[in-house]
Amino acid sequence: MVLRIGSIIINVSDTSRAAEFWKAALDYTVQGGAVAKAESTVLRPSVAGVPTITLDGDDRMHLDLHVDSNEELGAEVARLVDLGARRVDRTYPDRARFVVLADTEGNLFCVVNTGNPS
Repeated sequence: MVLRIGSIIINVSDTSRAAEFWKAALDYTVQGGAVAKAESTVLRPSVAGVPTITLDGDDRMHLDLHVDSNEELGAEVARLVDLGARRVDRTYPDRARFVVLADTEGNLFCVVNTGNPS
């Protein structure tokens, strides 16, 4: 079981401007080749093992921590709650593959199953 930072979500008001800045600053590229106008834009690193950056006008800045299965998702959420995190009360979509938590300071983060959906 390996919990890892998979994506850093940054709240932006101008996705194009932010994408140009972060691409140049970190040598990232835009996933799909073009900045999305109506939704989030994902920037991919040029090297393996580095988190993506998601630029989003609606979401608060937060980390997405990735696991590879629902079993790991449940175990990591339980472990993080034991460490002092708390579950955030929210309505999840059907078959959600993520859980929203808050750290000991109230900062939000998500634990996301990016692997097996079952």
